[in-house]
Amino acid sequence: MRVFHILPGSVRETDTLPTQAADTGFVWIACGRREFELEQIPLQATLHMLTGLQLVDLHVSDLLNNHLPSHFDYTSQYDVLVFRRLAAGHSETDLTRPGQVLTQPLKRGGPPVLRRIDTSPVGFAVFDHVLLTIHPAGCTVLDQYATRLLSTNTLAARAAGINLPTGPADLMLRIVNQMVDGYLELRRELTRQLDHWQAELLHPKTRFNNWNSLLDARISLHQLDEICEDQRSAIQDWIETLEGWDSSSNSGDHFGGHRGLELLKVRSRDVLEHIERVVHHVRRLEQNAETAVQMHFSAQSNRANDTMRTLTALTAIFLPLNLIAGIFGMNFEFIPLLHDSTGFWWAMGSMGLTAVVLSVLFWRKRYIAHPSR
Repeated sequence: MRVFHILPGSVRETDTLPTQAADTGFVWIACGRREFELEQIPLQATLHMLTGLQLVDLHVSDLLNNHLPSHFDYTSQYDVLVFRRLAAGHSETDLTRPGQVLTQPLKRGGPPVLRRIDTSPVGFAVFDHVLLTIHPAGCTVLDQYATRLLSTNTLAARAAGINLPTGPADLMLRIVNQMVDGYLELRRELTRQLDHWQAELLHPKTRFNNWNSLLDARISLHQLDEICEDQRSAIQDWIETLEGWDSSSNSGDHFGGHRGLELLKVRSRDVLEHIERVVHHVRRLEQNAETAVQMHFSAQSNRANDTMRTLTALTAIFLPLNLIAGIFGMNFEFIPLLHDSTGFWWAMGSMGLTAVVLSVLFWRKRYIAHPSR
């Protein structure tokens, strides 16, 4: 568990829960899901001491649920947001493993490797002056942002004009935005995947046989689309709540005044725009994958048609030759040129002339033209 007291100009971290409410700033309590399950009583007591409120049982169950999709809920006193983030630290594995997506090859010219798309929920309970976050074990997003938050105490950070969060809601949106950036980074891996398979699908001399992997990748894209849709719905519900607070008389107390509320709306719309970019890119990749498969089968069909056209032209060339050979092979006593010393050469000449004429004719009509022409 990590506890931060965020003041207007500095940040302090402590190892223990606060024992009294602060006059200025707000408190950020970050703890793991298992830790939250074991320390519910002292955490609820701390929330009651700081805010006069406690989490309801349904929200506690939501924050402890490791399979809950992204969603937003609220009460008259606090808000709860569950947002699924990309899990980190996955090992690269073989291309034939299901439920994974492609990353860059391990070495130049080597086989592509895959990384499984895995997500886990991060819970946010937003009070007036307290932000409680429930994260899975090894959540690098919160650790990275906590490190970034503590770095604002340095003189260089202050000189650079790095702003601290103005309240619990602002801090929540900044953490969520960092999670969405992870999905934006995943777009590059998905793009490399589709580029690799499109090149393999459309290569004329390559026999594509990774259909199971391609199907698994499309399933992963559908899964990612569903995750982002849930995230978008949750953020849209949050924005609607902000609109409701805008028309409320106590919006200034809850979000730090009208200006603070407007800044939250801008940041919320920015997070929503990032999520929509991910959704748009994922759907475009799905369309590209479908188009590549259709072009692959169209190319295969065209190559099959070219082969059949060539074979048909060759058959048409040899049919007259077989006719001439069949006529002179008939079992009759008298056939013109049959007993002539030059009959054989007349037959061979007529057969050769017929073959040449038909070959030139079919070549001019491109029935037996080279495929590259």
